[in-house]
Amino acid sequence: MTAATKFPKAYAEIVEFFAAGSTPESIIKFQLSKEAKEHIADLIYAHNNESLSRDEKIELDKFVVVEHLMRLIKARAYKHVVKE
Repeated sequence: MTAATKFPKAYAEIVEFFAAGSTPESIIKFQLSKEAKEHIADLIYAHNNESLSRDEKIELDKFVVVEHLMRLIKARAYKHVVKE
C-alpha cells in the first residue's frame, strides 16, 4: 500500500480495470435505483437505532465496502474523462 493510494494494491488494480473501460462517463453517472437507495437508508436508520439483525449488519457492512470501491472507481473514471 502506498501513501498516495491509501488502499491495497488489489483494490487499485480493480479500480483501474473498471475505470479504464470503454465508457468511464457511464461509471461516473451510475446511481443506485430509488428502491436500492431506500433499502440502504433503512439499514442505516436501523443501524443508528441499534436495531439491525445480524444478517442486516452483514448486508450493510458489505454495502459499505462496495460503496467505497465504487467511489474509488468513479474517481478514477473521472481522471480518464478529464484526460480526454
